[in-house]
Amino acid sequence: MRADESTSLQRTYRYLRIAIAGSVVVVFVAIATTLPRVGLLPSISHYSYTPANTVFVGALIAVAVALFALSGRGAERVLLDAAAIVVPLIAIVPTRISPGSVPGQDAPCPGGAGSCVPAGYDAAVDSGILTYLVVGVAVLALAIALVLAGEVDRRAATISIVIAVPVLLVVALTWGFARAVFLDGAHLVAAVLFFSLIAAVAVRAAVAPDGPGAPRALGRAYIGIAVLLGVVVLGMPLYGPMHVGPVYGVFVGEALALVLFAVFWILQSVQYWRSDDPAIIAPRRAEAEEER
Repeated sequence: MRADESTSLQRTYRYLRIAIAGSVVVVFVAIATTLPRVGLLPSISHYSYTPANTVFVGALIAVAVALFALSGRGAERVLLDAAAIVVPLIAIVPTRISPGSVPGQDAPCPGGAGSCVPAGYDAAVDSGILTYLVVGVAVLALAIALVLAGEVDRRAATISIVIAVPVLLVVALTWGFARAVFLDGAHLVAAVLFFSLIAAVAVRAAVAPDGPGAPRALGRAYIGIAVLLGVVVLGMPLYGPMHVGPVYGVFVGEALALVLFAVFWILQSVQYWRSDDPAIIAPRRAEAEEER
C-alpha cells in the first residue's frame, strides 16, 4: 500500500502512537534545556519544580488523551483507560522534595519533615485536582450515556467505569479530608500504578492481543519491556537511595522507565503501521459474519 493510499483511520492511530512515544522525547528535551539553570536533580520528577513544569504537564495530559483514544476494546481497553485515568495525577501532584534539593526551593517542611510538597504549590495542586475531578465526572457521564445508547462495547466500558468511580472517589476524599497524606503519596502511587498498567498492556500485547498477534520477535520484546518495567518500578526502594556523584538511582530508574514506555509505543507503531485499529475491525467483522 502506498502512502497516499493509507486510510484516515490508519493515519489517526499512527499519529496517536507516535505522539505517545514522542511525549518522552518532549520530557527529555525539557530536562536538557533546564539543566544549565538548575543542574542535575535527584529525580526527573524534581524537574516539575523548574521551568520544565509546563512542558511536563502538557506532555502527560496529552498522553492521557491519546491513551483514551487508543483504548480499543476488551482487556486492553480496560488497562489503557485505567492508565489514562491515573497519568494526569503524576502531572498535577508534584513529588516530595527535601529543602534545598531544587534551586530556589529552600522552605522548610512542616513539622521538620525531611521531604514534602512545598506549601507554595498548594493552590496549583488544588486547582489541578478540582479540574481533574470535574473533567473526570464529565467523562464518566459521557461514558455511561454511550453505554446506555449501545455505542460502545458495553462490557469493557462498564469495567472501565467501575474502575474510574473508586479512583475519583479516593482522589476526592483524600484530597478533601487527608490533604497531607494525599500530597505525600499521590505522585508516587500514580506513577507506580501507571507504569504497572503499561507493563500489563505489554504482556497483553505479547500473549493475548485483541487484534492480530505480534510476530515472535515483537512478542519477546513486549515481555522484556514488561519485565524491565516491573524491575525498575518495584526495585526503586532498593536502588533509589543510591547515587554515584550527582546521579541518583531514582533519576536513572525514572529515565529507564520512560525509555521503555517510548520503546513499547514505537514497537506498537511498527506492528500496526499498515493496519486500521484491530480493536475496531474485529467487532465489525464479527457483525458482518453474523449478518451472513
